[in-house]
Amino acid sequence: MATPGPVTPEASLEPSKAPVIEGFSPTVYSKPESFKEKFIRKVRENPLVPIGCLATATALGYGLYCFNQGHSRRSQLMMRTRIAAQGFTIAAILVGLVVTSMKSRP
Repeated sequence: MATPGPVTPEASLEPSKAPVIEGFSPTVYSKPESFKEKFIRKVRENPLVPIGCLATATALGYGLYCFNQGHSRRSQLMMRTRIAAQGFTIAAILVGLVVTSMKSRP
């Protein structure tokens, strides 16, 4: 394991300041984002993920409702639909990661 270099007085650990790491920029955005701004940006970058999450939640909710009403066949169908929606969501996340990594390459 590599040993860290010498600590200089300028690079002392201050809790109020982020450590300076050469060649690393913690964010590519100039100003801090609010939750709403970040959510909207993420949805625009990969709109399939929220669609998959909504489909998963809908299938789960309707499946539980059918289970409560005693419609076991429809409840089983909705649980299988939920699994398919979860798979779609995971695939959307992976595709989004690949697309984002391809964009960031020079």
